Amino acid sequence: MDINKLNFIQQQFVPLAAALPAESKGKWGKMNAQQMVEHVTGFFKVSAGKIHFDIVSPEEHWPKLRAFLYSEKEFRENTKAPLEIVPEEPLMVRTANMETAIAALQKSIDDFILYFKDDPLKTTTHPVFAHLNFEEWVLLHYKHLQHHGKQFGLV
Repeated sequence: MDINKLNFIQQQFVPLAAALPAESKGKWGKMNAQQMVEHVTGFFKVSAGKIHFDIVSPEEHWPKLRAFLYSEKEFRENTKAPLEIVPEEPLMVRTANMETAIAALQKSIDDFILYFKDDPLKTTTHPVFAHLNFEEWVLLHYKHLQHHGKQFGLV
């Protein structure tokens, strides 16, 4: 387990994101800051088993995807998730304001940690990366948060 990556997820990303004005635009992409926070919150809910997606990647691609997960490679700018997961246009904001969105993000991170607390080897399903345990989700969440952190100039 990479404790630095887990620390970034648990303690560093939320305060960075909280400093963004809700309408801030990223260096690429179509989401504003509040949409990004709500997007990231949703994927923590997926990792904690609260939102379910079918797997859309062919099983023969899983070893390559897993190799990416364990690598130091980053998501490229404008990396697009399959449309079954993330629509072409950003979702409208669903929370009243950025403060509420940030609180929901913190709760979703806490719920993710709690979900795996007693059994870090259990798995939940990511629609592209398939079945991931706690360590694998930490790797994926870290890459995802770094990606959006760079998008909004936070890291």
